[in-house]
Amino acid sequence: MSIFATNRYALSLGAAAALLAGCGESQPPLSVSPAGLAPQQSRASEAYHILHEFGKSAADGTNPYAGLIVVKGTLYGTTIMGGSNNAGTVFAVAKTGEETVLHSFGGSGDGSGPVAGLLDVNGTLYGTTVEGGANDSGTVFSITRGGKEKVLYSFPYTGNGGDQPYASLIDVNGTLYGTTYQGGALPCGNAGCGTVFSITTSGTERLLYSFGKQTNDGLYPQAALLNVGGTLYGTTTQGGKYKRGTVFMISTAGKEHVLYSFGANANDGTLPSCALIYTRGALYGTTQHGPGPQYAGTVFSITTFGRERSVFNFTGGDGSQPIAGLINFKGLLYGTTLMGGVKNVGVVFSLTTSGEETVLHSFRTGSGISPYAGLVVADGTLYGTTYGSGYQHHGNVYSLTP
Repeated sequence: MSIFATNRYALSLGAAAALLAGCGESQPPLSVSPAGLAPQQSRASEAYHILHEFGKSAADGTNPYAGLIVVKGTLYGTTIMGGSNNAGTVFAVAKTGEETVLHSFGGSGDGSGPVAGLLDVNGTLYGTTVEGGANDSGTVFSITRGGKEKVLYSFPYTGNGGDQPYASLIDVNGTLYGTTYQGGALPCGNAGCGTVFSITTSGTERLLYSFGKQTNDGLYPQAALLNVGGTLYGTTTQGGKYKRGTVFMISTAGKEHVLYSFGANANDGTLPSCALIYTRGALYGTTQHGPGPQYAGTVFSITTFGRERSVFNFTGGDGSQPIAGLINFKGLLYGTTLMGGVKNVGVVFSLTTSGEETVLHSFRTGSGISPYAGLVVADGTLYGTTYGSGYQHHGNVYSLTP
């Protein structure tokens, strides 16, 4: 099964997971030892419902990588493949399960392979594609809820521009901000170390920062940014003092500072790929890898001054490889892991800020596996996507009542 089924990246699910878990660095395998798996069912499996299984119609999207947003009671998201051109889709799903494909990517000059989720700005949705566009290096696009799509900007691949925008966009006072995984002014291999950029809703783009400029700088940002009081915070999957990823801050004018370098001690997490959230005066996030024999990942907190602590270390049975970020709902943190749980194909969990975890659901073949995406909450219900399983392993949209 290919994630980027068309064009120059053409990665298998396993290869993409390896990319996201270190981008070519030598790391422990993503699989978790069966000895670490939980023997019992998760306590809330009966509250899990599949709303839509992808791929049942010819033009439907397949394999959603990103999470969902809720706009006026309807769920909106993207799939990385499927659609009329097998280059991904934008879709809408009612809470009752009815799905509509709003746009199929891959037409002439269009983007393809939307890895990121969507952003709602005054009723118009904005997003990114990792491929396609004028230079096959990805795009920023807008789309109405009626399905009228427009490419706002094509990334240039060469020169000082960005390449491969994996992350969703954020809105700061009417200007959109995002990251690209590669590209920028400084060389890392053949394609640059990644960038932070801004873009207006009419398509005027500005390069704010190229990673790798400073000693021990972060490299290869994969996650969306977070705005806290006008300062942007984010993570990089590599770089930093110990070459295991960073948390950084950057002004909207482009002044960047590394707050924390992962890998500082034996108990630290490594390789953060998720966006941060801000709650109770601190930033919270996840790392894909972490300490212990399972190397299963962590939840961490960090102050805006750079003081970091490990909140929770996964061990396998309670989840492994948290690729996605967290949400805060009624004082608890909620998230997903790509692997681990009863069948080693991922879990939904809740966590207190003091580190007490509950597995709410363990995924299994047939009802959804490999949730790369995090969660969104609406009317007290959690909603998310799984990348695989369901109809011909094309993934699904699910709900879960905590």
